[in-house]
Amino acid sequence: MILEPELSCACGAERHVIGEDVSERLDIIPAQFRVIVTRRPKYACRSCESGLTQAPAPTHIIAGGMPTEATLAHVLVSKYADHLPLYRQAQIYSRQGIDLDRSTLAVWVGKSAFELTPVYDALMSNLKRSTKLFMDETPAPVLVPGRKRTKTGYFWALARDDRPWSGDDPPAVVFTYAPGRSGQHADNILKGFSGTLQVDGYAGYNRLLKRPAHDVTLAYCWAHARRKLHDVAQSGAAPIAQEGLAQIQALYRIEKDLRGQAIDQRRAARQERSKPIINAFELWLAQSRARISAKSPTGEALKYIAKYWEGLCLFLTEGRIELDNNPVERTIRPIALNRKNALFAGHDTGAQNWAVIASLIETCKLNAIEPHGYLSGVLTAIANGHKQTDIKELLPWNYIKPV
Repeated sequence: MILEPELSCACGAERHVIGEDVSERLDIIPAQFRVIVTRRPKYACRSCESGLTQAPAPTHIIAGGMPTEATLAHVLVSKYADHLPLYRQAQIYSRQGIDLDRSTLAVWVGKSAFELTPVYDALMSNLKRSTKLFMDETPAPVLVPGRKRTKTGYFWALARDDRPWSGDDPPAVVFTYAPGRSGQHADNILKGFSGTLQVDGYAGYNRLLKRPAHDVTLAYCWAHARRKLHDVAQSGAAPIAQEGLAQIQALYRIEKDLRGQAIDQRRAARQERSKPIINAFELWLAQSRARISAKSPTGEALKYIAKYWEGLCLFLTEGRIELDNNPVERTIRPIALNRKNALFAGHDTGAQNWAVIASLIETCKLNAIEPHGYLSGVLTAIANGHKQTDIKELLPWNYIKPV
């Protein structure tokens, strides 16, 4: 916008430009719906009866339905990235004159998740080829059909983040819904994986150590160890807990300096700087446990650390291991937000659909990829018959949107 003043001067001459002032303001255009009309003329030959022709109808994810793939992507991102339940989306659309029932949106979500499952499976396979992963689990309330109550299932998160040691593989996370928290579910999810798995202290993961091949090593989380001592320190005067927290804090200060360095550099620095702290901590741990009751809050916290001591110390000899399990815990936070807003999944299949779509969206976010553009493009590619043999091309870090 250019605002011009009166150009004629009082003396009769015409003013000329000697400069300008520029100001900027943020404006917004509300989301708009549009109807895309596709016409397919029919042509016939005047000379014969067999000359009828017509361009083939384009294929879509919702065959014969109204949504474009971009519309489907908008619903998915609104629900699983922006945490807008379907009934709220229906209310928003209604204000703009578009009447869409929540059940219709649910059908769209289910169909989209079904079509995206091969990409999800490829993402899972890609993760399990890594030799260092994180794992965690979080509750997932699921409605029991016909009983008007919910049951507690779980989302199991399997994550990779090699950025702290400048690894070549892109960060990613895959969620899997399971009806329970048994270690058997973790074992099933990790079929085909061998290497180091960083977890919290949940005993269910011990099942992985009983594999005949003994191909999984468990590294444990110092953040959980710290949390035990922190809870004790917060409850009142606890000098032993405070001492432990100070030693753990020293380990974290060292790790801050090592972030982004190569594996060998991290291992060497940990041997030089962190190992003396760990040796002193081990001696302090034994002496402190001997001084207090094992059943006291402080004693319970120290018992937890002693129980997982070997796995807590693996980071000293392996540069790929992090000090804690926080990378996977961060990926679970959006699941918790969606759970808070949507309250529960409608059924087990709906929970797995949630896992499929959340996996792709959160992996996009980890790789700084805009999820709506990605999902819209991938759904379009699938609708157009993208080959199953080339499914790797649709992974977030490989996908290139056609110009």
